[in-house]
Amino acid sequence: MKPWIAFAIVSMIFAGFTSVIAKLGLAGISGELGLAVRTVFVTLIVLAFAFATVPASQLGTLTGANYFWLGLSGITTSLSWIFYYKALKDGEVSTIALIDKGSVVVAVLLAFVILKEQITPRVMVGAAFMLTGILIIARK
Repeated sequence: MKPWIAFAIVSMIFAGFTSVIAKLGLAGISGELGLAVRTVFVTLIVLAFAFATVPASQLGTLTGANYFWLGLSGITTSLSWIFYYKALKDGEVSTIALIDKGSVVVAVLLAFVILKEQITPRVMVGAAFMLTGILIIARK
């Protein structure tokens, strides 16, 4: 197995835990406060990981384009988290997490349009199944 596949699987497992644990952490507080506390932990852990693994010499390789695109990614991540936590506060984790994973379909479409990645029939069928699953679970 290629390392990036293993990393993606580990990411998937942690992401699954994240939603359930966050729902428990939101008991008695607003989604906004919960997100703020969570984000402090994320920031500290990611910074510690970067300082432990990235050579200091790599800081000089950052370009304006890196800052722009990573900054824009940070903005979209923040907006995603804000609305995810607003939904998580009052909704069911199983439904919210599934709808959120519909972002895979959005990512596939954007990768095709912006990055010129191929969309194979296999990917189209998989995306259609994901959308179907989202619709089935989201409708009560």
